[in-house]
Amino acid sequence: MVKEGPLTAASPRGNTVRGLGLPDDAFEQRRPLKGQITKREVRALALYSLGLRPTSVVWDIGAGTGSIAVEAGLIARDGRVFAIERDPESLSHLELNVERWSGGNVTIVTGEAPAALKDLPSPDSVFIGGSGGKLEAILDLAAHRLNPGGNIVINLAALERAQWAYHRLNELDLSGEMVMLQAARGKDMPGKTVRLESLNPVFVVTGRREA
Repeated sequence: MVKEGPLTAASPRGNTVRGLGLPDDAFEQRRPLKGQITKREVRALALYSLGLRPTSVVWDIGAGTGSIAVEAGLIARDGRVFAIERDPESLSHLELNVERWSGGNVTIVTGEAPAALKDLPSPDSVFIGGSGGKLEAILDLAAHRLNPGGNIVINLAALERAQWAYHRLNELDLSGEMVMLQAARGKDMPGKTVRLESLNPVFVVTGRREA
């Protein structure tokens, strides 16, 4: 099922759309699992790796609460972003975030990939944040549908899965790249001291189709 993000008087669309770089707390998140979104440091790398253009068609597979979809839509302002999500709890937050922050070009697709992808227009950029155990089938379909010059970006927490994805992208005739990102944020401590709190490392695997 495809659902357009509603436009309301309270929505910051039109002349007041927020620019790129939303803080993590701007997004409605799952509770008590708050914080299980793509963190801003990882979003920055993933969005860069997607190679977005103003007219890009984007698939955000396993969109969760929509942090990638929303910010991709701000870059691809004249394109279309499809946020694919199957989890009912995540969907409720996704709808709120799309309503609140998107520029009106993000479409929510309720369903499970790869089946939910078959009727979507072919993408220029594909982000995979969750696969429901069907990563190989999703990658195969996405690679088949990917437009020339397009990119597939996958976020993974386990090295073994990242290595597999890297090699699979190469087998699908995409130029593979893998980056491990580990960031640390400053936290105020007593006595005007700042210490660093590490975030969990994330592997960002990218495959590019030559133009």
